[in-house]
Amino acid sequence: MTVKGNRAPIANTWPLLLLAALAGAASAQTPRSYTRADTLRGSFTSPARAWWDVMFYDLRVAIHPADSSIRGRNGITYRVLAPGRELQIDLMVPLEVDSMVQEGQALSFRREGNAFFAILPQAPPTGAERTITVYYHGKPHPARRPPWDGGFSWQVDSLGRPWVVTTDQGMGASVWWPNKDTQADEPDSQRVALTVPDPLIDVSNGRLRRTTPNGDGTTTYEWFVTKPINNYAIAVAAGNYAHYSEEYLGERGRLTLDFWPLDYHLAAAKRQFVQTRTMLRCFEHWFGPYPWYEDGFKLVEVPNAGMEHQSAIAYGNGYANGYRRRDDSGTGLGLRWDFIIVHESAHEWFGNNITTKDLADMWVHESFANYSEGLYTECLFGKAEGARYIIGTRRGIRNDRPVVPDAYGVNAQGSGDMYPKGGSMLHTIRQIVGNDETWRSTLRGLNETFRHRTVTGSEVEAYLSRRAGRDLSKVFDQYLRTVKIPVFEYRIEGTTLAYRWAEVVPGFDMPVEVRLSSAGYTRLRPTESWQSVPLTRARDFAVDPDYYVIPREAVPTEAETAAGGAGRRRRL
Repeated sequence: MTVKGNRAPIANTWPLLLLAALAGAASAQTPRSYTRADTLRGSFTSPARAWWDVMFYDLRVAIHPADSSIRGRNGITYRVLAPGRELQIDLMVPLEVDSMVQEGQALSFRREGNAFFAILPQAPPTGAERTITVYYHGKPHPARRPPWDGGFSWQVDSLGRPWVVTTDQGMGASVWWPNKDTQADEPDSQRVALTVPDPLIDVSNGRLRRTTPNGDGTTTYEWFVTKPINNYAIAVAAGNYAHYSEEYLGERGRLTLDFWPLDYHLAAAKRQFVQTRTMLRCFEHWFGPYPWYEDGFKLVEVPNAGMEHQSAIAYGNGYANGYRRRDDSGTGLGLRWDFIIVHESAHEWFGNNITTKDLADMWVHESFANYSEGLYTECLFGKAEGARYIIGTRRGIRNDRPVVPDAYGVNAQGSGDMYPKGGSMLHTIRQIVGNDETWRSTLRGLNETFRHRTVTGSEVEAYLSRRAGRDLSKVFDQYLRTVKIPVFEYRIEGTTLAYRWAEVVPGFDMPVEVRLSSAGYTRLRPTESWQSVPLTRARDFAVDPDYYVIPREAVPTEAETAAGGAGRRRRL
């Protein structure tokens, strides 16, 4: 057993957690059924997707705010991995494909819902590279509640001027442009050339290579991303923007910082966006170098809350701290920094640098981003305050559905608990690791090992187990795949503490730290069977609140009650 320093337990936390667990157990949903459309959207191993690998997207789109329509084309350069003649290219209704062309030859194609299938005249040889260009037009799905119910947002700023942005995470990038709409296949690089009416300025991903006035009252802004990028991160942000830039000297040298507020918010942006520097300093310390030095870092004002568009973070937090002036941790700590700058920028490491192949594993994106909020609080105010923030966010956990859904390959996403519950799981794993430098090297190593890659959740779980030096599979199963919080069940009889795990998956194997005396916390290794350990005094007992578990005094059985066991038990 190992002992660590004494800390006061967090008051009033455990009753809330117990109520959440009971409510979650009662309301857990049954598995849903999935359709062929779900499989077409979610599978990345289907016959019309698996044989070709995207290398480059050349996206060129004209945006028409006057009638909420777009028209454009996307050149898809791909490498042939295996024999095949049919390519699935996704584009959501009500958008229409006008034609598909490869090597100067028009291709036949068919539509099945939101998926188009292009038919090649013959199978290209393995290893060959080809480019298929898709021409399309229409009025894209309007965003109803961006960024959660995404699509195209045709809005106006406070002066009544057009303000056009896109949000499509989870929904899919094919809501506004044709592509292989899966997180599993990222292009090695991408051009984004957007034509907008003057005087709008478009800000997209990567670096601005060219601005071309077209002589017809429109201008084309050509942006270029030099590194792999997930398709949902490609974004339109067209408005009446001001611009200023700075440099940040980071772990890999000079990083350009570009800020794009609406013109009348320039002064507010210069006040608020200074937090970018402390964010970068903190996250480079914990996660390793910012992943996109070649493409720069941008904050771009948008009319929705925000989104992690790679190298062009969408910001809509009103130039105020908290999350739209709220602190969901209830501690007050979240009101001392800007939630959108911190949370969405954390996705540059977890979500953009490391991207999950399947939407079912989105916990990798959101759990780490939630956890990063606590690390940022720690960077500013110390370790104890960082822990207090994370513990505070547990009040938002519903435990109504598992974090990981019941199926893969169908574009299914787990519950919103992937944010606070996933963050508390990672905070718990930090305690299991028990060494902050080891934990830091684990987070940095995770970003280096899977740098610019797509991954499965199981790969991330296996990596964390290896670095922790113990099998964490049951820990992940418990927190990600059930709605049950581990219960540290205990009995105190005189100077003896009896304890075990309850409400856990079979074979649950996780140490926990418990205060057995005024000297500090002792590491115990409970199982599902009763064990016991000496306890100095009943009032010394406490379970370390850094572990996301529920302490619960055991209810005596009828046999124990009959034998007088209840009378011998000292209650807290």
